[in-house]
Amino acid sequence: MTITITAFEKSPDGGKGLARDTRVRWALEEVGLPYEVRLVSFKALKEPAHLSRHPFGQIPTYEEGGLVLFETGAIVLHLAQNHPGLLPDDADARARAIAWMFAAVNTIEPPILELFTAAFLERDKPWAAERVPMVKERIRDRLRPLAARLGDAEWLDGEFSAGDLMMASVLLRTRSSGLLDEFPTLAAYVARGEARPAYQRAFAAQLAINAP
Repeated sequence: MTITITAFEKSPDGGKGLARDTRVRWALEEVGLPYEVRLVSFKALKEPAHLSRHPFGQIPTYEEGGLVLFETGAIVLHLAQNHPGLLPDDADARARAIAWMFAAVNTIEPPILELFTAAFLERDKPWAAERVPMVKERIRDRLRPLAARLGDAEWLDGEFSAGDLMMASVLLRTRSSGLLDEFPTLAAYVARGEARPAYQRAFAAQLAINAP
């Protein structure tokens, strides 16, 4: 069955790998599955056809036969559970990898998204100057224990897993703020993720859509 995902026809980041379809593309490349992409405009996100796939009008979505999924974590988990390459065979290690997936989107990503809101969407508000430093410190409060846990290891728990895929994707969002550079071990960790051939293919595919 053909796998089809949705992505922005023109990504707000210009194809720098921050749009969430990159995470799904990366997972598909890691497990070696071909896929097609349905490009959608911002207008189309709120139209009935897309809302039937994603009730909140966002990207990406995932279609395979009669299965339709939204939310990157759910899509990556589905791929990891049904195809070898993203989860360990050992049951305990598998559970830990899934825990890291949840940590990426539930613990690490929320303050990072809050920073985007404060620094860009609300930068003209009177409280922005005070709020941005506070949000940055909240991000540091998350990154410090993450860096301590990673230590000198290559990946979070043994071999590369879906947990690392999700975590590296989330951490990429801190690069433009300079916060990632404050944690050299995490910066190196993200760079290792970006160096994986599967990520390189996913990044190139997304960038090609956004090329001028």
